[in-house]
Amino acid sequence: MAPMLEFRTVGFNPYAVKYSPYYDSRIAVASAANYGIVGNGRVFCLALGPQGIQVEKTFDTNDAQYDLAWSEINENQLLVACGDGSIKLYDLNVNEFPVMNFHEHKRECFSVAWSPVTKDTFASSSWDGTIKIWSPARKDSLKTLPVGNCTYSTSYCPSNPNIISAVSTDSFLRVFDLRTPISAQYHLTTKIPVHQPPPVPLPQGPAPPAMPAEILTHDWNKYRDTVIATGGVDRVIRTFDIRNPSAGPASLMMGHEYAVRRLAWSPHASDILLSASYDMTVRLWTDGSTMAPEQSSPIKSGLQLGIMNRHTEFATGVDWCLFGVAGWVATVGWDERLLLWDANAMLQGRV
Repeated sequence: MAPMLEFRTVGFNPYAVKYSPYYDSRIAVASAANYGIVGNGRVFCLALGPQGIQVEKTFDTNDAQYDLAWSEINENQLLVACGDGSIKLYDLNVNEFPVMNFHEHKRECFSVAWSPVTKDTFASSSWDGTIKIWSPARKDSLKTLPVGNCTYSTSYCPSNPNIISAVSTDSFLRVFDLRTPISAQYHLTTKIPVHQPPPVPLPQGPAPPAMPAEILTHDWNKYRDTVIATGGVDRVIRTFDIRNPSAGPASLMMGHEYAVRRLAWSPHASDILLSASYDMTVRLWTDGSTMAPEQSSPIKSGLQLGIMNRHTEFATGVDWCLFGVAGWVATVGWDERLLLWDANAMLQGRV
């Protein structure tokens, strides 16, 4: 395994990690005391320099922190999703307190995402079964999208600011289009039953579970903007093309031994993604989209390219660095550690 840089979030168990979209040397980690069950949260804003990883700033919250997102309009600001349902906007130039507090969710806010296209809105999802769209300049939300059950993850389409996706406890992947009239199912345009057996033959090998299960994470492909990967309690990573929601999965990636907690597509290659799991591993995959089609099935069997098993507790967060030599990644786990490492060693083994 390639050499690693390590930072310890002493007393706090990380839930999410994000590289800055502006600097390759700035990273933030959202974390919670006592594994997020009870106690405070802390976001660590970290700088990578000649002396290794140094703390640039920390901000404490009264409740656990479950997710974070860097601002797309201000290099010094970031959002934190909190266990009391609030979202807090912090500025690295302002000590201690948030510059904005957004609090409408009735239960834990578990996911937050900043619009990468127009950059003027962000979305949050909550255990209260809603997604909310916000402007960073307004205290009140712009729009509420009902999901109806615990919504673990929400995200923007990387090419269209009107398209928002979500995954939840009922095993559906939902896609909302804000251009549609609100009378049409509150902007819901696509609802994919992730665990439904596909209408075509499965690829050779073990079959994925067909029982509905909670979906904990999803991410949009950065190059094929209709492709979404999902992961959750049944341990299987699936990709779907939202242009054909009834076709079933486009590819399957199996290998994790416990639930998949976080996914991130590579910003550098169209077929590469990382996954973090409760089995304490982080795995690197190709979804098979660049490989020759299989004879037996139109569904691709993804390949595991490598495994990173340095975490000693649940692996909860992964992110790719946008800059540099196109392979540096950050991972966090409940072992109170952030690890920075180069995935290129794994990628060099590609076919």
